[in-house]
Amino acid sequence: MAASSSTDSNLLWYLEKLNNKEFQSVKEHLIQAPLEFELPEIPWLQLRKAQREDLDKILTTNYEAHITWNMMFSIFQKINRQDLCEKIDARRNRNKEAHKVLVSKKPLLQWKEGIYPKANDEFYNSIAPGLLHVFDMIFDPRNNLSSDNFNMFLMGERATGKTVLIKTAMILWLRGDMWKDTFSYVVHLTSHEINQMARSSFVELLSKDWPDSQAPVADILSDSRKLLFVLEDLDNIKFTLNMDESALCSDSRNQVPVLVLLVSLLKRKMAPGSSFLISARPGHQDAMDVLLKETDFSIILNFSDEIRQAYFSSFFKDSRRATIAFKFIHENEILVDLCSVPILCWVVCTTLNQQMHEADDVKLEFQTSTDIYSHFLTNALTSEAGVVAGQHRLVLLERLCWLALEGLMQDVLDFSDQDLRSVGLTEADISVLQTTNILMQSSNCEDHCTFVHLHVQEFCAAIAIMRPLVQTVLPSTFKEKERRAEYNDLSPIMACVFGLLNKKTRDILETSFDCPLLSGMHRRYFLEQMEYLGANPRVMEHHMPLFYCLFENQEEEFVKQIMGFFVEATVLIRENKDLMVSSYCLKRCHPLQKLRLCVQDIFEKKNCIFLPLCSQMRSLDHWRDFCSLLYTKKNLRELEICNSKLDSTSERILCKALRHPSCQLRTLKLTYFPADTRFEDLFKAVVHSQNLTHLSLTCMPASGRVFPLLREVLANPMCNVQHLSLMKCDLKISTCEEISLLLTNSKNLKKLTLSNNPLSNEGMKILCDALLHPGCALESLVLFLCCLTESSCNSVGRVAMLSRTLKHLDVSVNYLQNHGALVLILSLMVPSCHLEELELSGCFFTINICRDIATAIITNKRLKSLELGSNNIGDAGVELLCDALEHPTCILENLGLEECMLTNACCETLASVLINNKTLKKLNLLGNDFGEEGIVQLLRGLGHPDCILKAIGLQTSDVGPETLELLRTVSEKNTELIFMDQSWAMKEGRKLDEKIGQRHSSSFDEIRRNIAWHFITLQMPRVYRSRR
Repeated sequence: MAASSSTDSNLLWYLEKLNNKEFQSVKEHLIQAPLEFELPEIPWLQLRKAQREDLDKILTTNYEAHITWNMMFSIFQKINRQDLCEKIDARRNRNKEAHKVLVSKKPLLQWKEGIYPKANDEFYNSIAPGLLHVFDMIFDPRNNLSSDNFNMFLMGERATGKTVLIKTAMILWLRGDMWKDTFSYVVHLTSHEINQMARSSFVELLSKDWPDSQAPVADILSDSRKLLFVLEDLDNIKFTLNMDESALCSDSRNQVPVLVLLVSLLKRKMAPGSSFLISARPGHQDAMDVLLKETDFSIILNFSDEIRQAYFSSFFKDSRRATIAFKFIHENEILVDLCSVPILCWVVCTTLNQQMHEADDVKLEFQTSTDIYSHFLTNALTSEAGVVAGQHRLVLLERLCWLALEGLMQDVLDFSDQDLRSVGLTEADISVLQTTNILMQSSNCEDHCTFVHLHVQEFCAAIAIMRPLVQTVLPSTFKEKERRAEYNDLSPIMACVFGLLNKKTRDILETSFDCPLLSGMHRRYFLEQMEYLGANPRVMEHHMPLFYCLFENQEEEFVKQIMGFFVEATVLIRENKDLMVSSYCLKRCHPLQKLRLCVQDIFEKKNCIFLPLCSQMRSLDHWRDFCSLLYTKKNLRELEICNSKLDSTSERILCKALRHPSCQLRTLKLTYFPADTRFEDLFKAVVHSQNLTHLSLTCMPASGRVFPLLREVLANPMCNVQHLSLMKCDLKISTCEEISLLLTNSKNLKKLTLSNNPLSNEGMKILCDALLHPGCALESLVLFLCCLTESSCNSVGRVAMLSRTLKHLDVSVNYLQNHGALVLILSLMVPSCHLEELELSGCFFTINICRDIATAIITNKRLKSLELGSNNIGDAGVELLCDALEHPTCILENLGLEECMLTNACCETLASVLINNKTLKKLNLLGNDFGEEGIVQLLRGLGHPDCILKAIGLQTSDVGPETLELLRTVSEKNTELIFMDQSWAMKEGRKLDEKIGQRHSSSFDEIRRNIAWHFITLQMPRVYRSRR
């Protein structure tokens, strides 16, 4: 098919139709025309001498084709050659129609009907017109809803109907029923096509579907406002779209890397004024951040409660059954979420319908997705369509499940005929699986099939893991994979395995297929691994994957046994189902003492085409139930709310729980909140929470209105807060005045932590004046990493000498050096000093002041704890300190000497201290290179009958067997002695916790932050056998 005749697309033919006078006039117009089109000028001398062939060459060389034709069209109008303009218009109209013919042959539009179950197609046809009307209305320039360079994003999870909606829209455009006067050309691109390309020009991209790759580019780009790009599956594109503007290309003829080409189009360096319709799955915020503008529009394809109810009515026909099924589903957020995708909604409805046929009283006992999938698979393979001989039924199930597992493990989601054969599936088997809608035709790859949904494949993979396996390499494994085919998270499979550990659910499969599942070894494996997670709660970013596994299990004693390992839990809430499963698990976690909570999205209004009001009401009900944990968990002492966004209603519910008389919380931490957060209600709750003694605001810019609120709270006689922490709140000199007012007006405030703030020397002077105010009752001050220098120490030293209440001072990791540290040490020698604990770790002092430290240890009658870690004290300095420790007036109970450049040369003296000192209870020597000889000397001191030490920090991991035997002997002799493994830097409050709820930049980043969990999922036990 020719795009146009050989004459009407040839500029020279048009020039030859001009007489000499007209040709001369054209050249004169070409002096000004480039300026009108904002193009570089053609030198007049070159124009004046040009003949027709020359001018044709000059224009095609200097300008892109569409620019040349637009310019010449304008000039032909000015010289009254309307006949030439009409010929160009006629050509353009012919090419528009030719383009539509080509588009109608696109594989997308040739996609066969009936891929999905009939009920799905019927329901889609009933709701699609409303969505398509939105498509048409938004792009129509007469409605002023879109702007130049407009992007419309069609967002939805897997199988929500994005491709079907795009297909329908393009068919309507071809018929003239949509975008009739809005778009002349629709260019359809898929991520698969883009991923296959290395380099291309824009011209080549437009020509890919045209005969001989010769597209009428000049006509397509003649008015780029009439051009719509449809880009499917943005999230599947294999490269990131973040690119410097200087690297982009504006010339449609230049061949560039496909990344440069795509970003240049998306940024409208080429085809300015064009529009994009972009489909994508959620979760790839990096691409959205690059592209999304305030003037763009997003449609989120998600079933609202109303649409879900309409689906049930459409499926069941019988209104009574539809109502019963819909009401049942809405009592369980897991099942509600399952019904948020049309094809899974069909799976649920099919399963419930079968249950209703079997029981007149309609006892619906499905609680989990595993229940649904178990019944669905069983019903499908034992139905009339799926009926096969009993023994072969088990063989078919096994082969199907092997296919599922090997596909996920080998990143294959679309299966070729060879893949199906490789696991032993026959033609008859495949026919049964397709007839029963377990497998269906792939929409991504021609002549391939896929599971009806990924979740069904994951469930089948879980069955495979619990049966003897036959290892199989799928032929498609060796093909190049796309981003969406990467399967990195086995958590859904493990959740199904947990579900199949439930005897009632397991019996459904075992009875129907005569296939005993290997439950015992999995149960033992999970108990062992969950005990490890309980002992190391921070190896997971949050515990939601575990909670989902336990919810699928539903065995009360098993869930309690696992949750009994956890004294600390981290919860990330983004959906209603997150609230439901975390409440279920935490109610069964009796030892729970510490809860970290992040709440995002769920209480924020969404820019969604459907407003899920019922869902919002359910959110509040679940949130109320979750908050009840704060006063029903008798051991819960600490709550951290991190990186969260609550609306006024959800905040009131939280505050009511905090004020409950049975709430036993001692600590409330608010971390990573935005600067504009309003804390009024939360702070009022703090006043009335009778057991709360520690309030922490961490990693948030302290706004001007926070301090007046804090003053009001802390000054209230009902407030019991004794410890206020403002870590990393960007506190500067200007806020020190506010903190001073807090100190002088809060009679109950005993401890103030200001770590990780740039207070500087000037700020400290202001604070120190407040610390000496008669109204200040502070006993502990933590100034860890506050940008202090030796200049600050005069003010701080004065407080140490004169304050009647201050007993603990921490100035670790400040650049005090010898002079600054010495000022504080000298303060200890003054009789009026009431300090009992001084922390000087990482303050950059040396041996030069060790004699003064020793004097302070001897003369101070109150000093119980001294932390000197990470300073260059050396062996000689420790010798001086040891002399003081053996002095009869020394009362020191704790000494920190981690990372102080010590060697075995000082071990004999340290061992003597261990034997002779009668007050020292704790000594930390971690991070020093004593060698095995030095460690032996210290162990002998620890084993001496006169040693009263209770805790020692000592590195013993690299010692020989004889030393290990000595270590065991010491431990057996002194059973109360604890060997510590943490230095001063790991003390509570020193290290800032990672922000919960950060969107992962990549799947690798997600795995990195949850490496222990991913290792557990990968190591799930499996049993292999040879193929029958």
